[in-house]
Amino acid sequence: MGVAIRTADADDREPVTRLLDAAFQDDPVSGWIFPGAEDRRATHPRLMAAFVDIVMAEGRIDVTDDGAACALWLPVPAESAEEEEGFAALREAIDPDNERIELIGTLTAEVHPAGRAHEYLWMIGVAPGRQGEGLGTALIGSVLERCDREGVPAYLEASSERSRGLYERLGFALVEHPLELPDGPLMWPMWREPGASR
Repeated sequence: MGVAIRTADADDREPVTRLLDAAFQDDPVSGWIFPGAEDRRATHPRLMAAFVDIVMAEGRIDVTDDGAACALWLPVPAESAEEEEGFAALREAIDPDNERIELIGTLTAEVHPAGRAHEYLWMIGVAPGRQGEGLGTALIGSVLERCDREGVPAYLEASSERSRGLYERLGFALVEHPLELPDGPLMWPMWREPGASR
């Protein structure tokens, strides 16, 4: 049985935000950004909403028809530069006293490959009770099929060992070395050449 996937629209903003919040509450990187559980429950949803707004404006969000999983994709041109002031503005809007909101953006921008157009999987979230059903693989696979047809590479940062394993099965490979967050977990920048999972 296939997984029905559609492109999210404005009506999906709140459900997608809630889904990402639930999916990433226990994620190692979210726990690093918001170390206190109470603060994370209160502030994390605002960060997820900001991410949804950015990707709805500049990229595409794919969602399963049942709303149990979503993937946030941004097309990145060959010559693109992350805007440092964008990370500072995000911090100011979400949680001005939390420097890690700005720092995570800066650190991931520093390791993000440049010089070649690619699809960037910013985030993928699956409802906690639905993980392990293949929803994430279906969401990623639909975009990777297009990447293969069009000869476009893809990039992401894995935030856990479990997700890293999934991405490796889909043809992604580690870019140089893991990103070590200060006093925090590892992230794995991963690149996939078109056709890598064939």
